Amino acid sequence: MQLQTRRDFLSLAGKGLGLAALSSATVVSLLKNVEAASRNVTHLTPEEAAMDEDYWAVIQNSFSVTRGIINLNNGGVSPSPRTVTEALVRYIWEQEDATAYTMWQILEPQCETIRTELAELFGCDREEIAITRNASESLETLLMGMDLKSGDEILTTTQDYPRMLTTLRQREKREGLKLKLIQIPIPPKNLEEIIAAFEKGMTDRTRLILISHQINITGQITPVKAVCEMARARGIETIVDGAHSFAQFDFKQKELGCDYFGTSLHKWLYAPKGTGMLYVKRDRIDKLWPLMAAEAKQAADIRKFEEIGTHSAAPKLAIGEALLFHNGIGGKRKEARLRYLSRYWMNRLKDVPKIRFNTSFDPKQSCAIGNVQIEGTNPEAVTKYLFDKHRIFAAPIVHEEFQGIRITPNLYTTLGELDRFCEQMELIARRGLPV
Repeated sequence: MQLQTRRDFLSLAGKGLGLAALSSATVVSLLKNVEAASRNVTHLTPEEAAMDEDYWAVIQNSFSVTRGIINLNNGGVSPSPRTVTEALVRYIWEQEDATAYTMWQILEPQCETIRTELAELFGCDREEIAITRNASESLETLLMGMDLKSGDEILTTTQDYPRMLTTLRQREKREGLKLKLIQIPIPPKNLEEIIAAFEKGMTDRTRLILISHQINITGQITPVKAVCEMARARGIETIVDGAHSFAQFDFKQKELGCDYFGTSLHKWLYAPKGTGMLYVKRDRIDKLWPLMAAEAKQAADIRKFEEIGTHSAAPKLAIGEALLFHNGIGGKRKEARLRYLSRYWMNRLKDVPKIRFNTSFDPKQSCAIGNVQIEGTNPEAVTKYLFDKHRIFAAPIVHEEFQGIRITPNLYTTLGELDRFCEQMELIARRGLPV
């Protein structure tokens, strides 16, 4: 069964029909509130809706987050809406009843609905989507599963995610592969600078390119499609690390043109912690080794990448409620709000003396994530002060090429919370850190 809209979902609530088996009146009420609020902004463009604080107040109240901490570190992992958390708990309790039967024969088969809905959101065939535990598992499946030989080059950047670089260095040490790292500007003047850096880094030995769709430490959005097209023309395969991009801003697989894609779902989709997605182009499935061995009959089956031993069905099924919440808001409207929040604080601080940005203001180059630094300060000391004195939680970034503070608001973040953050940054920039 496919559930195309929240209306379909709500109409089936409480009827015991797989994904739509809602027994919680609270969950139904919350989804109806989101649906009703969304109807009030349908006449607005996404950019206009992004500034409608009455609408976003409904969305903010869909999260059960504390207001005792201003959480501006949503990049690593995000809180889930209450609908998702309640669904997760409900599925956990359900699978505790005659577990070997309930979990494997009733709940696990329903995950095929989730596969279908994820494929529709990404814009691909459902037989190209595997449900994993996080972006790392998805990407390591790809990086460890490809047949490469000594001397083959893998091209990526110095700003790529550390776990992926560690994975590639292991293959380099163990098998004689060559990891080639390129630098890209921080921030670049335009996307052409990134394209040029990748083009310059390609050689006759390049067999694989790993590119982050959005660099986690700066929020830089990269020109994935242009790089993938260059790679394809040279017979080079492409892996896109979409850990941060998926469900943060609106796109489909065809807009990337990649061979492989891996992401976490507990970041911007707000799914349960420990959920991820892997995309493998259909004609490449049988050529890719799974991270854990699968039977020969599964060689061309995307499900071979889900062979991880016994695991709970509950997190997978609760992805369904996260998809409903995301689709209820709308991908373009959500993207516009996240970009509005980031520009709200960035624009307030951009002209403050001593404050510098490691993130571009160009909407084609950034969305929710921004990186800022105060000249003459240590980002770790600044974030410690912000939290200890003002309960503002942010992530210090110390990289060999730059340093700063990563600021990542979310849909539940209020403008007042961003104002409080900006006030403290302005004071530190003008007066220095209090002793």
